[in-house]
Amino acid sequence: MGDVIETTQRAFVGVTEVWVPKDGRLIHATGDYGGRSAFEVASVVESFGPGEGLPGKAWAEARPVVLKGFDGSYFKRIEAAREAGLTSAVALPVFDGDELTAVLVVLCGDDDTTTGAIEVWKERDGLLLLEDGYYGAAKHFEWVSQHTHFPRGQGLPGGVWAAQTPILMRDLGSGYRFIRAESAGRAGLTTGLGLPVPVPGGETYVATLLSARGTPIARRFEIWDAREARVGKARGGKGGGCKGGGAVLIDGICEREGPLWNEDTPRRAAVWEGPVGQALGSGLPQVLSGAASVAAGYASMVALPIHRGGEVAHVVAWYV
Repeated sequence: MGDVIETTQRAFVGVTEVWVPKDGRLIHATGDYGGRSAFEVASVVESFGPGEGLPGKAWAEARPVVLKGFDGSYFKRIEAAREAGLTSAVALPVFDGDELTAVLVVLCGDDDTTTGAIEVWKERDGLLLLEDGYYGAAKHFEWVSQHTHFPRGQGLPGGVWAAQTPILMRDLGSGYRFIRAESAGRAGLTTGLGLPVPVPGGETYVATLLSARGTPIARRFEIWDAREARVGKARGGKGGGCKGGGAVLIDGICEREGPLWNEDTPRRAAVWEGPVGQALGSGLPQVLSGAASVAAGYASMVALPIHRGGEVAHVVAWYV
């Protein structure tokens, strides 16, 4: 696919890390720190019990958590984060039924030009309402979002809720399906990835990643379908992953290649091959960094499995 994309754009997300349970605590598994070596050093030796820090809170409360300010909060690495220019974070727990397999944490900085959105929506009384979100400089879009609700099937969050699958939306500023199109256009938001966040107890959560032109969350998005009905027989594997079957790319967009999905010759991922295959096999999020190790010549990528019905149903991937 060629060389690394040359761009002056800055990424919306500064750090992505994965925490996994071991002996009653969450320990560091992997991460992309974007050159923030001091924060990486402080992180790899850290661990969290239930309720401790941001990963521990997502674990104990069994829900996605947004933390828009670290000072005076329960965040454990405040000083290191401040020195790294990180000011906010979102934790997405990965559950296989009632069992926590991992917590994916993304951390962002804050200035007058960084624009994008990472949102968490929760169902209440038959509607999805904004639980919380981080928007960078997109203050008007944040206000609109706080005053918007979605019935099942409406907009990106409502579409994910109805389908119980990840959904990718393009042209947010002009797409009629995106309810907040006008304010999204003003904020420069272009692409949206919505994904279900299954948790124990049956509560409905949907996370959305909304990427802007100047400070993108990602330059490439992929949705892989690993459900048995789509790819054939799959048996539960260690860690809640799957064996056999693999996954097929059902949607994707790349700033260089354009649409990635081709119904006539669909792309496939084999279990344990590449980061998407590793996510399928292990049932755990994968984070890769460094141009030599990331497919397509990007600087970093994330592959996030979504469990449903005892199997990895989907993997969503994004590349920076």
